[in-house]
Amino acid sequence: MTKQNKFRLIYEEMRKDIIDGTYTYGTRLPSEPQLVKQYNVSRETVRKSLDMLVSDGMIQKIRGKGSVVIYQGVTEFPFADLVSYKEVQQRQGKEHHTVLHTFEKILAGDVPTVQQALNASINTPLWHIIRHRKMEGHAKIIDEDYLLYDLFPDLLESHLLDSLYTYVEQVKGYDISFSSKSITFEPFGAAEYEAFGDVTPNYTATVRGIVHFRDTTKFQYNISKHLATEFCFVDFSRRQK
Repeated sequence: MTKQNKFRLIYEEMRKDIIDGTYTYGTRLPSEPQLVKQYNVSRETVRKSLDMLVSDGMIQKIRGKGSVVIYQGVTEFPFADLVSYKEVQQRQGKEHHTVLHTFEKILAGDVPTVQQALNASINTPLWHIIRHRKMEGHAKIIDEDYLLYDLFPDLLESHLLDSLYTYVEQVKGYDISFSSKSITFEPFGAAEYEAFGDVTPNYTATVRGIVHFRDTTKFQYNISKHLATEFCFVDFSRRQK
């Protein structure tokens, strides 16, 4: 195992332990010497892993006390991160189920807002995808995606039921890099009543995002609708000194 893989492994394991409650808010992580011995790595490797947890807002290093957990156990969909739904649920250890509602080829001109967002011509073919994300049998999120068809002509239903980003990165070999997002709170329409039922309040927290490859190509426009009562936007800010 490479040095890089070691520090990331330690980071991922400790992050999971914090999220699932093995280490709760206010508790201390094992000391650096203990982690060095536990993972059989250098102190530099351990410190790099801890620094990543600090950057994530999971822990705070306190002189004389070591690394103290400051994560408070919310189970939000991370607005600031660029991750797939499957990755989020795996991190949180939750059972999830995806239902493919729509999978069709359309022209960008049919959806002017998306056409403009992706800088596409009216005749540019797009994949139009709608998936319902369910937990414990109840829909929690409606994910609607528009993808540049010519980049993914071999996209299959099986890819969408597993993980779109796994297909994009591991099958097609593209490098997903960054996105721009916005949040609005919007009343239910027919599609939301169909998916979520007659719930109160009948509003969604709707996250719209444009996703780019590392070369800045815009390849995806996503609309993710969450039940407003179950949507939690959490950001972590650290004052620069």
